[in-house]
Amino acid sequence: MTMPNLQDKICVVTGATAGIGRVSARRLAEMGATVIVVSRNPRKCDEVVAAIRQQTGNAAVEAMPADLSSLREIRALARRFLDAYPRLDVLLNNAGAIFTTRQVSADGIEMTWALNHLGYFLLTHLLMDALAAAPAARVINVSSDAHLMGIIHFDDVQFERRRYSGFGAYSQSKLANVMHAYALARRLEGTSITVNALHPGAVATDFGKNNSGAWGKVFKLFGRFTIGPEEGAKTSVYLASSPEVAGVSGKYFYRCRPKPSSRASYDVQ
Repeated sequence: MTMPNLQDKICVVTGATAGIGRVSARRLAEMGATVIVVSRNPRKCDEVVAAIRQQTGNAAVEAMPADLSSLREIRALARRFLDAYPRLDVLLNNAGAIFTTRQVSADGIEMTWALNHLGYFLLTHLLMDALAAAPAARVINVSSDAHLMGIIHFDDVQFERRRYSGFGAYSQSKLANVMHAYALARRLEGTSITVNALHPGAVATDFGKNNSGAWGKVFKLFGRFTIGPEEGAKTSVYLASSPEVAGVSGKYFYRCRPKPSSRASYDVQ
């Protein structure tokens, strides 16, 4: 199958130094896109940029390190991008993690909510003018079928009063990713910007291995029964590049096809 030509496209990929984010960044670079690699570790960002340039022959790959759990760093990232580029064609919100013990961000926000949801929400909002400047921009939220078990605890999204559950916090954030995509798609209806969410599948990456002890061992064991990042990145790359989804918005995708998301995700009240 012929790859789309993204020679004139500018793409931001968050969480791009490992797993499906790294594969997605490389695949978009292979198609000729200008790719901005975002991750919190500057050294890893530089290493991945160098590797992608070498692998693809595309020199238009740049590192913009930022900790996406930090509101200050998200704002600094947005300013840096807006100072450097006139528009944004693809925003792939991919960065995320699961935390088996409750942690808080530099802003005092529960870490799962800060990184997995507020990071998507704020970065997209701050880059909206750049997205609007593109002929046909695409916003893509990497969610998960974990959202099917998600409940948004509107009275306690940070698990300050209820007992903390790593999976509960994670599935809540993934439901928020889908609801954010749907809400933004409704608000942007009739514009040149499309917004979709996706489930990448159960992917064998470094995801979850930030946890130590028994939970870290569980994630490593789980990795034996999952697909690889090349397969897991396919839907992200498809939504970022395929002409088949031009103009398609407000959908949830798996294996490059739309599928229903949870009943709760369609609640607009």
